[in-house]
Amino acid sequence: MSHMKLRQGIIDTCLEMNHSGLNQGTSGNVSHRIPGGMLITPTSLPYAQMKPADIVAMDFDGTYHGRRLPSSEWRFHRDILKSRTDANVVLHTHSVYCTTLATHELGIPSFHYMVAVAGGTDIRCSDYACFGTQELSDTALKALEDRTACLLGHHGLIVLADTFEKALWRAHEVETLAKMYVHALAIGEPPRLSDAEMAQVIEQMRRMSYGQTPDLDSVADRPHAAKEIRASSKPAAKTTARTKAKLKARPKVKARR
Repeated sequence: MSHMKLRQGIIDTCLEMNHSGLNQGTSGNVSHRIPGGMLITPTSLPYAQMKPADIVAMDFDGTYHGRRLPSSEWRFHRDILKSRTDANVVLHTHSVYCTTLATHELGIPSFHYMVAVAGGTDIRCSDYACFGTQELSDTALKALEDRTACLLGHHGLIVLADTFEKALWRAHEVETLAKMYVHALAIGEPPRLSDAEMAQVIEQMRRMSYGQTPDLDSVADRPHAAKEIRASSKPAAKTTARTKAKLKARPKVKARR
């Protein structure tokens, strides 16, 4: 059986989704790209019972291999991975606050700068389509254009990432944003950051992802590393001929018995 590490990674990710409250039961699903296709969770199997052999290998033409049927949502996993070469992982959950917004057909606007974790100025909500259908896949792809997360109308959440760890991180971030937005709406529609303000945030995040400081090049007041003087780098003291002579002339002290 091939891709053992990825198969176990899918299982571990599913278990963490439920353990952390991102998902309930078997409602979510996870896939990971492999050459010519993907690995995906099987349908209707509790995560705690999953073994690596239960993870389904699928070709992009819909052919599957293994002893179990793939998730009913295999179509949007397949279509996303085919069209989005920037992603290796597709993670789908029915997290509570994201789904709360999705039932009202609401996305998450730029009420908070962290909305940029999905790659743009907002997190869209797709139109409704029945689960497992090509229509759902089509509307999800549209909502994900230039984004790494979207809500599914009357359904749940999809996030994209290059690793399992980053997919879980992004799902938690979007769920937290959804929770904050739901609470903010109890007071009233919050003001939104402008496109220019969000563009600055997106650029700051881009720089940090490449290991740079978030400050733009035009900023003069930037962090810089301290110059440390190490003892090991100090030149050793020279022993002069005069010092050697003094040391030789010193009387030897006999040890007491």
